[in-house]
Amino acid sequence: MQTKFVAIAVALAAAFGGSAAAQEVIKIGHVGPVSGPQAHLGKDNENGANMAIADLNAKGIKIGGKPVKFALVLEDDGADPKQGTTVAQKLVDAKVNGVVGHLNSGTTVPASRIYYNAGIPQVSPASTIPTYTKQKFNTAFRIVANDNKLGGTLGKYAVTKLGAKKIAVIDDRTAYGQGVASEFIKGAKAPGVQIVDKQFTNDKATDFNAILTSIKAKNPDLVFFGGMDAVGGPLLRQMKALGINAKFMGGDGVCTDALPRLAGTAAADGVVTCAEAGGVPPELQKNMDDFRARYKKQYNQEVQLYAPYVYDSVMTIAQAMQDAGSSDPKKYLPFLAKVKYQGVTGLITFDQFGDIQDGALTLFTYKGGKKTRMEVVK
Repeated sequence: MQTKFVAIAVALAAAFGGSAAAQEVIKIGHVGPVSGPQAHLGKDNENGANMAIADLNAKGIKIGGKPVKFALVLEDDGADPKQGTTVAQKLVDAKVNGVVGHLNSGTTVPASRIYYNAGIPQVSPASTIPTYTKQKFNTAFRIVANDNKLGGTLGKYAVTKLGAKKIAVIDDRTAYGQGVASEFIKGAKAPGVQIVDKQFTNDKATDFNAILTSIKAKNPDLVFFGGMDAVGGPLLRQMKALGINAKFMGGDGVCTDALPRLAGTAAADGVVTCAEAGGVPPELQKNMDDFRARYKKQYNQEVQLYAPYVYDSVMTIAQAMQDAGSSDPKKYLPFLAKVKYQGVTGLITFDQFGDIQDGALTLFTYKGGKKTRMEVVK
């Protein structure tokens, strides 16, 4: 009787599990803050990764002539550097073949050393701090423009296009917030332009009365904030309550569909100007629109910010594996460094540091409570 049951089990395994057993399972790690005040952005990234994995498996990708199955290994870093290194080690221990993440610069940089020591390629879809790719880690790549370009471009735009003369700057003391604010100040240097106040808060703050009272006394015509929308929205709301009638500017961290909800009526038409690290020229807009439509159909919500870049990050890793004929990190890493992948967000190729070549920025404002694109700049 026991022999019969064994025979049946073997037959069932052969019928239903044989092909799966023959397939190599390629594990892609994804890390983002899916808890805490930035959870809506982390979940957006996670959704983009899931879409990529589903598409790869639907295509029946072969690597080295053999069919493979891609699987996503998800971790939550809570936008906390310490938690970020903990989950990075978990991914290393899980022997993932590659990593997409993290969202925040403050978690990306410390985690990058762990991936580098393990020889695991990491593609960040969102981290913009220049330090990330300047550590001489050959495993570190990103597919968006860095803070030098993001902050500097916003600084120049504030002066030349918005006519700002008296500027106040606030940052949230994170690696990203300080970095983009510092580059903004450099970009805004011009005759007749004053940085009238520099203040800081933190990435979990809710009360900005003290710093905004100081800023109000300086009567700025523009306030720049280096940080994320979870803080930027309430900050903008309190600016209005205190009667600060300045324009508001921020980087990609505040440039989300959620900002009007977080800021309320303070995000009135034309008050906010922000930039997203990335962007597609008109000839590629249909690809982006199609992705956004698919995303909305699948998740019943709009893309928040970086889901298309996460999608392309996963696809870029998969392309490098196909080019190398191997999912072994040591073997496909050199191919990732020279990859050419035409993605939803544009052509992805990397320079000698691992930065995206010819990275674009997209400038946005808000009209009628909706994020509205202004222009793509390079």
